[in-house]
Amino acid sequence: MTSLYVREIPRQEHLAHLRLYPDASHLQIPEWGDVKPDWLPESVGWFEGDDMVATALVLYRPLPGTRRYLAYLPDGPAIDWRTPRLERWLDPLVAHLKRIGAFSVRIGPPLVVRHWDAADVTAGIADPAAGHLRDVPTAGIDGYALDAAERLRRLGWRRCEEDDGSGFGLGQPRYGCEIPLAGRSVDDLRDALAPHWEQSLRTAEAAGVRVAWGSAADLPEFYRLYTVTAARDGFKARPPEYFRRMWAALNAEDEDRLRLYLAEYDGEVLSAALMISVGSRAWHSYAASGRRGRELRPSSALLWRMLGDARAAGADTYDLRSITPTLTEDRLLGRLLFKTGAGGRAVEYLGEWELPVGSQGRVLQRALGVYLGRR
Repeated sequence: MTSLYVREIPRQEHLAHLRLYPDASHLQIPEWGDVKPDWLPESVGWFEGDDMVATALVLYRPLPGTRRYLAYLPDGPAIDWRTPRLERWLDPLVAHLKRIGAFSVRIGPPLVVRHWDAADVTAGIADPAAGHLRDVPTAGIDGYALDAAERLRRLGWRRCEEDDGSGFGLGQPRYGCEIPLAGRSVDDLRDALAPHWEQSLRTAEAAGVRVAWGSAADLPEFYRLYTVTAARDGFKARPPEYFRRMWAALNAEDEDRLRLYLAEYDGEVLSAALMISVGSRAWHSYAASGRRGRELRPSSALLWRMLGDARAAGADTYDLRSITPTLTEDRLLGRLLFKTGAGGRAVEYLGEWELPVGSQGRVLQRALGVYLGRR
């Protein structure tokens, strides 16, 4: 078997490869690097001889006062994770990143380990003995993903949740929710709605809640709802410049990559969300709602319209992003019920893994963790 090597590639070569193999995460397209001003982006390719066989986006976070970097591949790389020889792919990647000056590499293998159907989640919430999704019988387990985890451990990689407190304050969620769209009609999707979700949708439809696409000019209205949501749910809001940058960056190569949806009633925007589309997948991002009109269930009307549009555009999966795996009563349980009630299945991803590079790797990991913790 011919060995692989990794080198930097021009952005246009990365984009051309993704047009042939379009199912990368939205966090692995070159445009995403333009969204993150605190990181230095690089497109890399794996080569077998002269043939490029895979690509990835690497984000470099510099450690202040040094020429050393944390190298991060969110939701990636998209390589052959089923191979019994992961080192064939990962060793040349680490070698390239070490040449650049990386003291640590962090990856997010795009693999689902376990999944639970909506009915499983509902039963788990009702079961007083189940405090976590792991306490609920699964609808399926991917043995290949479990094998990949064991191979990573043997190669010296460590799951980030198991570190010693030197985490970087970043990362993608370990648990998420996905709605399968492939081969399903609109009637199939509607039939899969939980009774409480169907009733909410009927309420919105009967009230005349209207859902429409927004434009860049509507981002301030979206941001108003987003800040209300942040205050209500207790998370730190991103600045408005982040969303203006996201809009410009993601729609630069494909003007339909990022859409804004608005749910309105009587001329007032009650709910909004962003949808990012890459290949056969669509992501539901930054859902926001205000205090007014919640009894009209605008968020249900909004998500239903977005599901239908994603299906019509050819998406196979609608990704509702993060959920809580905790099934006890807390402020996130309502969000879990909303997402699974829409027909979503709960999923556990393989999670993010890190590898210190060089003799100072672990020391510099801690230093960056301290720096980010003070910001």
